[in-house]
Amino acid sequence: MHPLNSFFMKEYIVSARKYRPMTFDTVVGQTALTTTLKNAVKSGKLAHAYLFCGPRGVGKTTCARIFAKAINCENPTEEGEACNECESCKAFNEQRSYNIFELDAASNNGVDHIKTLMEQTRIPPQVGKYKVFIIDEVHMLSTQAFNAFLKTLEEPPAHVIFILATTEKHKILPTIISRCQIYDFERMTVGNIVGHLKEVASKEGITYDSEETLGVIAEKADGGMRDALSIFDQVASFCQGNITYEKVIEDLNVLDSENYFKIVDLSLENKVADVMLLLNNIIDKGFDGGHLIGGLAKHVRNVMMAKEASTLPLLETSDQQRKRYQEQAAKCPVRFLYDALKLMNQCDINYRQSSNKRLLVELTLIQVAQITQEDDTPAAGRSPKRLKSLFQRLLTEPVRQPMATKQVVAAEPTLSTHQPTTSTQVAPTTTVSTAKRKVNPLGFTFSAIKAKNSPKEDADDSTLTNNMSSGISASQQPFTEEQVMIEWTKMCARMPQELIGLASRMKNMKPHITEYPIVEIVVDNQVLLNQMVSIQRRIRATLAKALNSDEIQLTVRVARGDEVKKVLSKREMFDEMRKRNPAVEKLREALNLVLN
Repeated sequence: MHPLNSFFMKEYIVSARKYRPMTFDTVVGQTALTTTLKNAVKSGKLAHAYLFCGPRGVGKTTCARIFAKAINCENPTEEGEACNECESCKAFNEQRSYNIFELDAASNNGVDHIKTLMEQTRIPPQVGKYKVFIIDEVHMLSTQAFNAFLKTLEEPPAHVIFILATTEKHKILPTIISRCQIYDFERMTVGNIVGHLKEVASKEGITYDSEETLGVIAEKADGGMRDALSIFDQVASFCQGNITYEKVIEDLNVLDSENYFKIVDLSLENKVADVMLLLNNIIDKGFDGGHLIGGLAKHVRNVMMAKEASTLPLLETSDQQRKRYQEQAAKCPVRFLYDALKLMNQCDINYRQSSNKRLLVELTLIQVAQITQEDDTPAAGRSPKRLKSLFQRLLTEPVRQPMATKQVVAAEPTLSTHQPTTSTQVAPTTTVSTAKRKVNPLGFTFSAIKAKNSPKEDADDSTLTNNMSSGISASQQPFTEEQVMIEWTKMCARMPQELIGLASRMKNMKPHITEYPIVEIVVDNQVLLNQMVSIQRRIRATLAKALNSDEIQLTVRVARGDEVKKVLSKREMFDEMRKRNPAVEKLREALNLVLN
């Protein structure tokens, strides 16, 4: 019979309970804390209240029970452990001790439960020295229950010791915390979990192919020993006592770390197509794109930590996996790792809000795979931040390009988010080699112009006019007030993000031609006037370009008292419409419409 079958034929006890520590020395990963508790038992210097806090499954309740047993032991050892032979220890081991009380505050969190417990504190212990009250998940107590508990905690009887355990320390009242000795339990490291799982596997007769396999279980447990043992039982059952790496990642639905190593290697070689095929294969296996990005970010972070010997201890992984990280770190430039982490962090932030999650992941991986790729030759009118070519660039060929023979004048900065063009006169075309031609961008961004012109922001309009007139004369296309209003509305809709507040106010203004070609803008107050004056030249340049007329002139002034009109609400506007046109009201009544 297979040894595992005989194991399961017995009364089965899960490993988390079967291998629960019974002494301080068997507690895993909390050496400093257990040493302090043993010293307190040896010296007899005990506080009246302790607070054990930390993540789930790291031994808080276990240590509370061991400590309660040790302080009631009649003959403790020299190391501060319980003897397991006296009447108090036997009663505790047989779960019949009347000196140790446990309360689950998650289900007994009312005032009545605490009052009943406080009544027990008045009765001195019959056997042993102390009555120990262990309150688990103490943060679940209601505020009234905390207040009922506070007085007893402040001045407890000499024979009473409270041990409070919680996973959420911040939810406990400060008045409670200030009356306790606080012990912060640490998360279990991958090394500690793997070491304990090896001992359990040895005792249970379960085999495993490598430490890396146990490391996958440890990483899945996320720092909790109880979770690790539960996962270990699950995997042992799936593998029938012979745990292998392939079966573990299949049972736990964990993405094989080999995929992360491949993605980084392919990205260093700029093989975008291969990365896309690998991504498609991963998604076809049922893995979520966000899960892939999170795992890859963790992998790249580990590779970065493996580049320096000083940060190598920050890797929570098996020794075998640590060597693989070091090998890949030797091939990766620091700049590549840093930029890749930034891209994946941005993808993780935007993933939930994205309506096309797969496309977001694909774009992120494309950018990661192009970090080390040389920049393409800048093309006219394109952003330098665009994606690089996914394919091999073709050999450059001679092209025909018009050559400017007259003076070229840059257009005045506009408020449109589109880039303005430059005015040129074209001579007969000539064949020019691509290697020698110099391509100028078709325009400027608003931020670049602002940075370039900031020292000259207060230059006279006359200077600007002179600069404009020095170039080729623009067309003198006539325009109407209706055309001005249309282009004004379009301009407001295209204004940069930093001027979005001003743009919303400008939408309510109505440009008016006072005397052709002078366009007048009337604003409500001096503050708005100052804002408009600061961008007046840009507004004029935008309108001149849109209307194809450099004749246009722009004036801005504050409205007179008789020009200020009341701003109507939607209801008032509708009422005004009904008064002017009774047919509107008839239509509303016929269709039984209600103004929303």
